[in-house]
Amino acid sequence: MKRALISIVLLSSLAACVSAPTGPTIAIMPREGKPFEVFQQEDQVCREFAANAIKDSSNTALKEGITSAALGAALGAAAGAVIGGGSHTGVGTGAGVGLLGGSALGAMNSSGKQSQSQTQYNIAYQQCMYSKGNQVPSFPR
Repeated sequence: MKRALISIVLLSSLAACVSAPTGPTIAIMPREGKPFEVFQQEDQVCREFAANAIKDSSNTALKEGITSAALGAALGAAAGAVIGGGSHTGVGTGAGVGLLGGSALGAMNSSGKQSQSQTQYNIAYQQCMYSKGNQVPSFPR
């Protein structure tokens, strides 16, 4: 029971580390002469557009993190059973070590996916704001 509670806490903390982008990480400026109220409305529309563009990829990051943790726990339990000669102690220890390792691997994988989601969000947001005539940062040539 105690181990199950610890496992649930670890999985929950892993899930809490993964989140969808909450906004752009780039600065967009209104074109000269555009009223600020219009710019704010366009900003809201483009944030919604960008969030919809990455909806599937942010869910993938969360699923990948949880799957890695669960798979690590299962493999750790199996290894603990084999090493411990089938004793309950070996299974529990192996599951705990596997969960910890799987959680760490899942966190690294989901972090990469989350970074990728932020980049995709920024691109979609830039495209939307550019199409509305706003000034977007450009890459140096």
